[in-house]
Amino acid sequence: MLSGKSILVTGGTGSFGKKFIQTVLTKYPTVRRVVVFSRDELKQFEMSQKYPDSQYPQMRFFIGDVRDRERLRRAFEGVDIVVHAAALKQVPACEYNPFEAVKTNVMGAQNVIETAMDMGIKKVVALSTDKACAPINLYGATKLCSDKLFIAGNYYKGNRDLKLSVVRYGNVMGSRGSVIPFFLKKRHEGVIPITDARMTRFNITLEEGVNTVMYALAHMWGGEIFIPKIPSFKIMDVVEAIAPGCEHRQIGIRPGEKLHEEMITKTDALNTLEFKTHYVILPSVHIWDVEQYKEVFEGDTCAPGFSYNSGENTEWLTIADIRRLIKEHVDPAFEVKDGKAPKGRLTLTTKGDETVAFRRENIPAAQENIEKGK
Repeated sequence: MLSGKSILVTGGTGSFGKKFIQTVLTKYPTVRRVVVFSRDELKQFEMSQKYPDSQYPQMRFFIGDVRDRERLRRAFEGVDIVVHAAALKQVPACEYNPFEAVKTNVMGAQNVIETAMDMGIKKVVALSTDKACAPINLYGATKLCSDKLFIAGNYYKGNRDLKLSVVRYGNVMGSRGSVIPFFLKKRHEGVIPITDARMTRFNITLEEGVNTVMYALAHMWGGEIFIPKIPSFKIMDVVEAIAPGCEHRQIGIRPGEKLHEEMITKTDALNTLEFKTHYVILPSVHIWDVEQYKEVFEGDTCAPGFSYNSGENTEWLTIADIRRLIKEHVDPAFEVKDGKAPKGRLTLTTKGDETVAFRRENIPAAQENIEKGK
């Protein structure tokens, strides 16, 4: 899928970007070029130390901002595929700096789309968030607008050979600013601040997020919003998993927060297909045969009244699951207590240069495959 291709990642020095690039270099060592596009010169320097030119001649590092369309034009020269991960993501920061959020998340998205059209890009996958679904905060609103822009790009691309799609998922376990690293730090102080004890969230690992994007790149027809089926957790279960002996202090929901996150509303569901491992929200203007799409990927229309939110999810992480996942994906030194293994994770299967499967498999089996080099 990526062998011989040139791929660029906006926000390439972020948590997702680093994991995605590591995966590309591992699975597709013959990739022609990998361009890291971001604003942070220190992180680019640190990343360049990990991928020295002597061992990774395909790596390129571009200092730039998605707000700067001319810089994007220069960076996009000779690129085949763009993964757009750059964004202002912190909910409180976006609430207090609204114009900055709009400039990066909305105007930056427009710049990426129009530059992709101008420079002959073949595929663009943009990262979204559960907060873009029925948003109540500015971050979610800007990402919903971004999603709409990328989908609409398929309508006005003309006769260009370009596909644009979106991948939407929930909280990334252990990412910067997320609740688990925060609780890990606070447990040493003996008091855990909790916004609201009723709160739930979707959970996905970085590896699963990357695999979802890889699947989208391999199978996108253009205009889809891909949403993986992932588990939820209760905030009090996270507290119990990390700091069972600590005092709890409820501090109230922060500006722009929800009790439960949604990824598909009941209205969205009218235009959504369900597959074994994921959902697809279809473009509102059908640009390809939906029935053929359902047949090719073995999907079906969602049931009337369906919605997908973290509070009514059918799959939940237990306290034991959370502990094991923290050790595997966040802190290898974290003390793990006895308990059942997590139900599974989303994995990709490749055959040669083609992505052929996207499924959930149990952790022990996945670990065995990793050890065997599969």
